[in-house]
Amino acid sequence: SGWDVFRSQYPLLSIIRPDVVNDTVNSLMQQAELSGNGFLARWEFVGVESGCMIGDPAVSVFADAYLRGIRGYDVEKAYLLCRQSVMGTKRGRGNLTAYNEHGFVPKEISWTLENAYFDYCAGRFAEALGKTNDANALFARSLNYKNIYDPEVGNMRARNADGSWSPWRGATGHGQGCVESNPYQQGWFVPHDVEGLIKLMGKDYFLSYLTDFFEKTPTNFKWNDYYNHANEPVHHVPYMFTYAGAPWLSQKWSRFIMENAYGSGVKGLCGNEDVGQMSAWYILSAIGFHPVSPVDGIYIIGSPLFDKVSIRLDRKYYKGRDFTVIARNNSAQNVYIQSAKLNGKPLERAWIKHQEIVNGGTLELVMGPTPNKEWGSAESQRPPSLSKP
Repeated sequence: SGWDVFRSQYPLLSIIRPDVVNDTVNSLMQQAELSGNGFLARWEFVGVESGCMIGDPAVSVFADAYLRGIRGYDVEKAYLLCRQSVMGTKRGRGNLTAYNEHGFVPKEISWTLENAYFDYCAGRFAEALGKTNDANALFARSLNYKNIYDPEVGNMRARNADGSWSPWRGATGHGQGCVESNPYQQGWFVPHDVEGLIKLMGKDYFLSYLTDFFEKTPTNFKWNDYYNHANEPVHHVPYMFTYAGAPWLSQKWSRFIMENAYGSGVKGLCGNEDVGQMSAWYILSAIGFHPVSPVDGIYIIGSPLFDKVSIRLDRKYYKGRDFTVIARNNSAQNVYIQSAKLNGKPLERAWIKHQEIVNGGTLELVMGPTPNKEWGSAESQRPPSLSKP
């Protein structure tokens, strides 16, 4: 279920089990070759591509693996499979011709946004390999999300092939070009360029609309029309507040979700486990960080559940031995970060890099009951995006 697991499970595995990521890349390459498909499967069952769901999630996994230094495979062949998947004649994207012609997939929000993100992932891979023409073309296509934002409704909205807007039944009305979601939920899927999305929406509206998204969510987090943690399209959204200079809200909501969407017993998950994705979100968030754009190797710091967590790193892939997160004064009430240090030095940004984790060291957080709205909020300390390198 690549559509599920590229979001949290493979970012987690890239830290704790890079060997499994390496094996996955090799397996998907072999599946593409032996099947005769010539492109990467998005959801394979026992070695057979099902065609289920949308997008090109394996492209994110491949690009992420290469950029993290996980490279025990034929790199050129891996890139060519990614390129074929997003640009070639053999592909899982049946809508590529229309997407290229219009800059969006007609009548589709989900397909347009996911195409844009996986174009970006392939672009990052191309850029790292020095394939400048491919990278430039793919980065340009990754901005296609802008083509379906309708300021009149304040949300992403499906367009018809002639450029007119499709009928609008409100942000919480299902369908309307969305897969297993509604426009309110799907419209946040611009993980590679949150800064660009903020500029498109306006910062004040972005924050108020995002806040409403969580405040209207039922506290049991069962299937709903707002922050629907029971399904994957929104799993990155709690961490988007940090990009708008409000990291304390990422801290608040990530802790709230951990405490209310998860539990013990047969009802411990608010939705389908989806081959490990639901648990991987929890593990990363409980450690204290989670990515918005997995391919970029940037982890937004949230609100760690434990007082201390140590990750043993694989020395075959990374030079560090251990990475430890310490949360001082941590409790059910003390969910907000007051200050932070990375390897003994003050850390003023509310995010860390993959390389800082796998180099080994210690992230030390001091927790408190009220937000420190100064920490991590300065514009100069916000996480990078395509529009804000």
